[in-house]
Amino acid sequence: MPQKTPDVVVIGAGIIGSALARELAAARLGVVVVERDTPGAGASGAAAGILSPQAEADATSPLLDLCLESRAIFPRLVEELRAETGIEVPYRTTGTLYLALDDEEEARLERRFAWQTSAGLPVERLSAGRVLTLEPALAAGARIALRFPYDHQIDNVVLTRALAASAEARGARFVKGTEVRAVLEEGGRVAGVALASGEIRAPRVVNCAGAWAAQINGAGPRLPIEPVRGQMLALEHEELRLDRVIFTERGYLVPRLDGRILVGSTMERVGHDARPTLAGTASLLALARQVAPGLENATIHGLWAGLRPAAPDGLPVLGPAGAAWPSGLYFATGHYRNGVLLAPITARLLTESITTGKTSIALAPFAASRFAV
Repeated sequence: MPQKTPDVVVIGAGIIGSALARELAAARLGVVVVERDTPGAGASGAAAGILSPQAEADATSPLLDLCLESRAIFPRLVEELRAETGIEVPYRTTGTLYLALDDEEEARLERRFAWQTSAGLPVERLSAGRVLTLEPALAAGARIALRFPYDHQIDNVVLTRALAASAEARGARFVKGTEVRAVLEEGGRVAGVALASGEIRAPRVVNCAGAWAAQINGAGPRLPIEPVRGQMLALEHEELRLDRVIFTERGYLVPRLDGRILVGSTMERVGHDARPTLAGTASLLALARQVAPGLENATIHGLWAGLRPAAPDGLPVLGPAGAAWPSGLYFATGHYRNGVLLAPITARLLTESITTGKTSIALAPFAASRFAV
């Protein structure tokens, strides 16, 4: 018996595509998600799961507002996923510390603290002594630190798996192990997608292909999305403990509930090469030793790399494609370093746009039309 024509095809089953499929299915739309690998196999599985909109925020912006709105969704989302799928997504609410390791960094953090305080954001300035009281494993060289109590962390691998499971439970269909070659267009409207073998017809298509978004052929101008490689390292130490995400200008340490400490991350423009390198690993090991010297004796649990999707201006590309593309095409890509954080709000806003033509938060700053000139 032939499959019913879906209302929407979602290209990509990373955290963005899986979250969107879940919301669209809840809105009673027929959804097919096409994934070339398995859900979360790309950047979604390679990330550190840091939910930190404040850690690097020095001024108000539409992106900061979007990130703050999305951060607030996570506690309820974790509970919903547990109820719907039985999957317990590790979600740690101990906050984030951002360390200043020299005079210039201290001055920048002082300015960040002053601005965020004036903006009414929850932030605390800590002395070096207070930092070591909270995190005794850290090196003694920090000048000050900012503590962000609501910048949390989540296990992005488990989260993506739970989102995909919830989407399927709600009725979304996942087509795995096949690649979308092009978006089909007929008479100025989307007609579906062409696969490596065959096609799927549908009146709406959402490009959630992440670092591969620009590789989808057909249907208008090519998006200027570029992959940026991020290498990561996981360490294990039987005695050393960290309770919070530790940020520095050189990178970060993320303590997982299972005892691992993730160390990240490089930022390299090397095309679609997702292989970790000796140079990248060495830089991460040096960071770990500098921030928490006791990690000198840690064992290496794993190393990997992922490809972040970056637009030239660093902002995501969200919403209806616009006049330069066929009607019925939508984008949800270019999330760069905020893919995990922005997944819930992206799913909500794209679903609003597809079902009602309106969104509760303006998407104009993130429109694809800013590139169609």
